[in-house]
Amino acid sequence: MGEPSATEPESEPDPQGVEDSVIHTRALTKRYRGGQLAVDGLDLTVPAGSVFGFLGPNGSGKTTTIRMLMGLIEATSGSARVLGRPMPRSARAVLPHVGALIEGPALYGFLSGRDNLLRYDAADPTADPRTRRTRVAAALDRVGLAAAAGKKAKAYSLGMKQRLGLAAALLQPRRLLVLDEPTNGLDPQGMREIRSLIRELASDGTTVFLSSHLLDEIEQVCTHAAVMAQGRLITQGPVADLAAGTRGRLVVTTPDPADAARVLKEQGAADVVIADDRVSAEPPPDRDLADVNAALVTAGVRVRGFGVERASLEDAFVALTGEGFDVAG
Repeated sequence: MGEPSATEPESEPDPQGVEDSVIHTRALTKRYRGGQLAVDGLDLTVPAGSVFGFLGPNGSGKTTTIRMLMGLIEATSGSARVLGRPMPRSARAVLPHVGALIEGPALYGFLSGRDNLLRYDAADPTADPRTRRTRVAAALDRVGLAAAAGKKAKAYSLGMKQRLGLAAALLQPRRLLVLDEPTNGLDPQGMREIRSLIRELASDGTTVFLSSHLLDEIEQVCTHAAVMAQGRLITQGPVADLAAGTRGRLVVTTPDPADAARVLKEQGAADVVIADDRVSAEPPPDRDLADVNAALVTAGVRVRGFGVERASLEDAFVALTGEGFDVAG
């Protein structure tokens, strides 16, 4: 407890770009008793105004990192700044400007959704009690729970509880919103609604820090992302740039998929996959794609479509880590 290395002196000059960041960590590390290294030397920079995806499989260190950023647990070493202030030392000044939903909301099951939010709001010393009911009603409406506001929380589905937790984070205007797996338990329509809400919040100027194990979620809603695996940061940057450095897959549409797959393998393509009349593969690294197309035609393959699909975040993750990922949840 209280290691001096876990916080950063106020007088220490900020590295380039940190003044524009809402979250910045330097060599942030958490080692639990027994020696387990949960987060290993994390250097993370979250730009102001971004929707920042914090991506990694379950167990990769995402929630531990968030708990350190919010001052809930202390780092073993390294430093973390949130809204330009060192954490956890400045938690009292920082946290009123941060809305958070971490590891699911803590709810009173015997109270209605509305009464849960009234309690959350009453516990906030900065909240004006005169406008409490108006703000609670607005937050419930924003997350689609107005019609269920009078129902007891213990009767809520998991997805409704997630929505209520998000409503609690939105009771006050926030500079930063920290969401840990916010679409967990939601049906596809609920996922779309929450993603739309996140985009709306970002357009209003709120920085959103969103952890997820769903690649497609990050790709759809985030402007920037960081990829974690086994406690270490693998890469970070604009989402478009993360995928741009990865070659997309070559896709051939043909009524002769078996012959096409054979020719592609002969041309040096790897990971050839047949799905009905669609054959996809990693393009040969040392062959011009026009030559590959010509080889297919010469072999008598009837080519109805030929091209390279844009690399996805999934392709980038596999290229970076050499392992697969839970894409659908």
